[in-house]
Amino acid sequence: MKADLNDIFVVTGQCPAQQQLLDYVQGKLSAAEQHEIEKHVADCELCSDALEGLAAIQQKERIPVVVRQMKWQLMRKLRRQSRRKRRLGHNIELALIVMVVLFLLLAAFWIFYFVNKK
Repeated sequence: MKADLNDIFVVTGQCPAQQQLLDYVQGKLSAAEQHEIEKHVADCELCSDALEGLAAIQQKERIPVVVRQMKWQLMRKLRRQSRRKRRLGHNIELALIVMVVLFLLLAAFWIFYFVNKK
């Protein structure tokens, strides 16, 4: 897994790191850090949704394990979809090749038939 896929919040640049959100939910941040997170969450829908989801987990100490499991499930699902797309692309290429070969055979037969008929 690429390093840039480890934390989806890095993409935005302004969002707090995933670990900061986890620490916020678990109550491990100082008052100043909590205030910064709350200020950001008020304006950022992505982080707000992430915090809401993390807060819904009853056992706060299990949050890192749950997040890791969700990441792996998401990566598996993305890999499956990628494989399906590649397979579909391969099947389309194969169908096009078969159609071209059939067209060439038909054209050769047609030419041969009409050349010999005259």
